Amino acid sequence: MILQLPEPFLIKIKDLLKEEYDDFIASYEESRAQGLRINTLKISLEEFQNISPFTLKKIPWVKEGFYYSDEDRPGKHPYHDAGLYYIQEPSAMAAAEMVDPQPGERVLDLCAAPGGKTTHIAEKMQQQGFLLTNEIHPARAKILSQNVERMGITNAVVTNEAPARLAQRFPAYFDRIMVDAPCSGEGMFRKDPEACAEWSPENVEVCAVRQQDILASAAIMLRPGGRLVYSTCTFSPEENEGTISQFLNQNPHFEIEHIQAYEGFAKGRREWAVDAPTDIDQTIRIWPHQVQGEGHYIAVLKKRDGEEPAKRKYAKTLADKKLLKSYQEFADETLKVQPKGEYLLFGDQLYLIPEEMLSLDQLKVIRPGWHLGTIKKNRFEPSHALSLALTGDRVVHKWNLSSQSRELTAYLKGESLPVEGPKGWYLVEVDGYSLGWGKVSGGILKNHYPKGLRWKGVL
Repeated sequence: MILQLPEPFLIKIKDLLKEEYDDFIASYEESRAQGLRINTLKISLEEFQNISPFTLKKIPWVKEGFYYSDEDRPGKHPYHDAGLYYIQEPSAMAAAEMVDPQPGERVLDLCAAPGGKTTHIAEKMQQQGFLLTNEIHPARAKILSQNVERMGITNAVVTNEAPARLAQRFPAYFDRIMVDAPCSGEGMFRKDPEACAEWSPENVEVCAVRQQDILASAAIMLRPGGRLVYSTCTFSPEENEGTISQFLNQNPHFEIEHIQAYEGFAKGRREWAVDAPTDIDQTIRIWPHQVQGEGHYIAVLKKRDGEEPAKRKYAKTLADKKLLKSYQEFADETLKVQPKGEYLLFGDQLYLIPEEMLSLDQLKVIRPGWHLGTIKKNRFEPSHALSLALTGDRVVHKWNLSSQSRELTAYLKGESLPVEGPKGWYLVEVDGYSLGWGKVSGGILKNHYPKGLRWKGVL
């Protein structure tokens, strides 16, 4: 592994770390730490620890985070399909902790795919407020949307836009913004060998320029008094202290917010950047030879002042409630507790939108809210997203399966199964946690688990 690291990278790191260099290099001989974060929208920490089939060890800097062992395979367990946890690199969990979103706030995750920080932020928001989560690359935006769905998040909108386009629509709007900036990925070499193969000094410079553009858009969208968290998974000062120093010099109405760092986290280095502010040491560096995790950099910024627009254009909601007839019939028959809020019809797809959502006209939208299902001519078909955000006490019929049962494996493979019970839609659960839909008729449960998610082969 050491020999595969680019020679210019090694020379640069040795110059930066000096006496720490040998310890840094030695960390590459160790296996990387692997982590998962419990989804508290679906299960409490205590409940998960009671049913966990994995060997877990606490991650110090995030309450919901745990290391798991090399023998564990959490991505292959049905609890993963049920969204009980998100598999995430341990150091990366620190950034959303610094965002510290509160229920009811308006929050933006600007460079969000695949969704680790978005889902962490959403858990802290407790389904209250408005979360806009964006990814500029279309394929990655779809993965982001799938993870929002799997985790049962109901107050998020997923867009596929350039930051500058969003800045035109959302000036001075968000209370908190997460910018997990595209970077040269040096901190992920141990996790992702491709990042190592693609690294070059020229790419570091390209990334630093791109980061300034992204931060400029984020600055426009943050309200006065709001918090902006910038993070990368690289060691390069050009993309860390250098980027933040340049941004602060160009945006004097922003300042570094002093936060409590966790044990093992290092300080930003003033000597590594040109014209760095004296308090750049209040930014955070995470090194793999100092903690059990990969490389990361985090800066927390506050916008001191600025003006908010006098008027805003809010999203148009569904005016003709007659179009909801088939949905309402489904809800009356299937749900004990019905979702509340404003509806939006996106073609034949029905969504419940977050409060205070601005107009999304002319924007590329992947998911404009909580997807409830499809309105067809004479019937309504519920979505997978609806099932994953429900609990058994909110439905009329449920079918609970053991995570160890043959029936559960058959369901996840898309098979129909014999079921005793009245006809209608059933919320299928694994060990009491929602997993998907099935529809019972004539003693048979017709499988509505999405084809693209079905298990294949023998697992």
